[in-house]
Amino acid sequence: MRRVAGMVHVLSSRVLLRPTDPERSRAFYGEALGLAVYREFGTGPERGTVYFLGGGFLEVSGRSDTPPAPGLQLWLQVADAAAAHKELTAQGVEVLRPPKKEPWGLVEMWIADPDGVRIAVVEVPEDHPIRYRPGI
Repeated sequence: MRRVAGMVHVLSSRVLLRPTDPERSRAFYGEALGLAVYREFGTGPERGTVYFLGGGFLEVSGRSDTPPAPGLQLWLQVADAAAAHKELTAQGVEVLRPPKKEPWGLVEMWIADPDGVRIAVVEVPEDHPIRYRPGI
């Protein structure tokens, strides 16, 4: 493999989230959103839980005295935004905006985690250019 000078060869990545209330955040991501656990580590209330996040991971560990930066947002792609809306509403998740087809063609719904981290729940319609794969 040819490496470009100055480039870091990234083998894996994850979003690190330091919530104000780790148990509440684990209940949100693990139970309300139903994210599967990749691994857990440590003990006690600040133990770490790493969730599968599609092609990446979300690690909820430690504790912070303040909520995450207001600019932090997560993007979660789902097969059916309307079905996700129904499931999340039934779980008591705060829906900031129900699913809506955007001018750019994606169907987006916005929710928030217990610390106010905004999460886009996105459906990519079959005819959207994101799904176009030249030569396949």
